[in-house]
Amino acid sequence: MATTTTPPPTTEKGTGMDGQKEKGLRPGNHPFVVPQFTGKDYASFCLAGALCATITHGSMTPIDVIKTRIQVDPALAHHSLLSGGRVIVANEGARALLTGFGPTAVGYLVQGGAKFTGYEFWKKQLVQIAGDQDTAVAYRTAIYLGSASIAEFFADIMLTPLEATRIRLVSERGYATGLVSGFARMSREEGLRGLYAGFIPILCKQIPYAIGQFTMNELCHELVNRSMTDEKRKSLSPTVNVGITLSCGVVAGFTAAILSHPADTLLSQINTGHGPTGSMPHRLKVLAQQAGFRGLFAGLGPRMIMTAGLVSGQFTVYQGIKDALGAPPGLEIHKETSLV
Repeated sequence: MATTTTPPPTTEKGTGMDGQKEKGLRPGNHPFVVPQFTGKDYASFCLAGALCATITHGSMTPIDVIKTRIQVDPALAHHSLLSGGRVIVANEGARALLTGFGPTAVGYLVQGGAKFTGYEFWKKQLVQIAGDQDTAVAYRTAIYLGSASIAEFFADIMLTPLEATRIRLVSERGYATGLVSGFARMSREEGLRGLYAGFIPILCKQIPYAIGQFTMNELCHELVNRSMTDEKRKSLSPTVNVGITLSCGVVAGFTAAILSHPADTLLSQINTGHGPTGSMPHRLKVLAQQAGFRGLFAGLGPRMIMTAGLVSGQFTVYQGIKDALGAPPGLEIHKETSLV
């Protein structure tokens, strides 16, 4: 993932960062080099992704509580982030804004590790399938989309039960005292079917979210890279690089929120037992028809604010942890730049 504006150095005789061997083709005068990430590299990606996701999502718990309540509680449906928060605090106390913190922190710990590692892994695989630099660059957007989608699919298998527990804790006051008791109650009363009732909706939410998050971040970094010379890019200060990462993350966050919000609304409805019985596609169709366009985008403003902070924070923390661990940069396939 392009979270830095400075390409890593390469050396002659087919070696790259830290002397790792690179393999690929050399069409014309454009070397096609693909870094061969080690198990240690992927472990670093996983740890950085897990920590950046759980830190940012955990810190956003109060906003997420308000957003979810706006989506599922008719009495709060027309409230803003601030007014909705005031109503919740007035009626239930400030502690209510931290409801679901446990499932959020744990869920996104495992999801973040799997998603960021999977994105790095599948992007590399798809670049290798492309076979040469010109093809990889020409289809870079498809590579971003495919990598994000595949990585998110597997990450959501781990996230779904914990997300279902979080939504139930937020939407039903007194349902359980926390993560363990809430998860145990859902498992006991509803079984695996209940824990994974929102799997299809969460895929519909999280895959567009991941697409917006990673693809827009890559494209924003490409625009930044193409707006300056190699010399200027290499001379940027750490502060400027962090500013670029944050700015690209904000744009990516807005995109992710808009693309995924309708499914996020449906997911909240499904996990609170709303809608008819029947197959999941039927339930989603009926709920979407009942909500209408305006209802599907209820709470979008608060979620855009939350998601902009989440995504920009995640990329910044992710890069910082990777740097601290000595992990190599992710694979870059920006136009008019080398593959790494």
